[in-house]
Amino acid sequence: MIQITGLTKIFDRGTVSEKVALANVNLTFTAGEFVTIIGGNGAGKSTLLNCLAGVYAVDAGVIRLDGNDITGLPEYKRARWIGRVFQDPSLGTAYDMTIEENLAIAYHKNMRRGIQPGIKKAERQHFQERLAALGLGLENRMKDKVGLLSGGQRQALTLLMATIVKPRLLLLDEHTASLDPATAKKVLQLTKQLVTDKRLSTLMITHNMKEALAMGTRTIMMHNGEVILDLDDEERKQMTVEKLVSQFESKSGSSLNNDRMLLL
Repeated sequence: MIQITGLTKIFDRGTVSEKVALANVNLTFTAGEFVTIIGGNGAGKSTLLNCLAGVYAVDAGVIRLDGNDITGLPEYKRARWIGRVFQDPSLGTAYDMTIEENLAIAYHKNMRRGIQPGIKKAERQHFQERLAALGLGLENRMKDKVGLLSGGQRQALTLLMATIVKPRLLLLDEHTASLDPATAKKVLQLTKQLVTDKRLSTLMITHNMKEALAMGTRTIMMHNGEVILDLDDEERKQMTVEKLVSQFESKSGSSLNNDRMLLL
């Protein structure tokens, strides 16, 4: 379970450029919940994920993961429990290492360090099985350098790396935004399959309202660093993009003019 209490993040405090990116955000996510987060540019979506991941220190508030206060922990320590996939496919992998080497790094991230032999036969077989489940033929290319993969293949690999050891929390930061529509659809299908099969607690940022309502079990809308709408699964089933736009304008007091959010 993830508990966020009074979370506040202010950039350039005390200057003319001061920006309140998160304003006293309070949220609780239960284990296995798949939450989609939507909002325009500057809404605070990525800042929220960066604070959860430990990229940004918070100015106020507490973050608890499974009851443990992780607010002051650095990013590298939180990475033991938190998996993340970025918008840029190149950020989650080492391009000059092979597919199996990338998977081995992810697989061993929580194990004690020391002098270790190469990839074991059982591990290699496990990697092949997990890659085969992606349906991209990568199980036959395990010795290939990751830099040779397409953006979609690389993003699918990053998704697998983030979940090959079950994380307590999976963060997806617009992880299909830089892909072409066909590839993005495939990666979203893989995402849904992995999250459902492993019952992963997941937060997924998207600009696309239709995508936000179609994926997951709960939808949150942010605006100016605040949560202005929180829809549970039953409410989402009754929601349409048109109704969601109306709700946004009612709650935020402003019109929605972001074409990416209005994609049908």
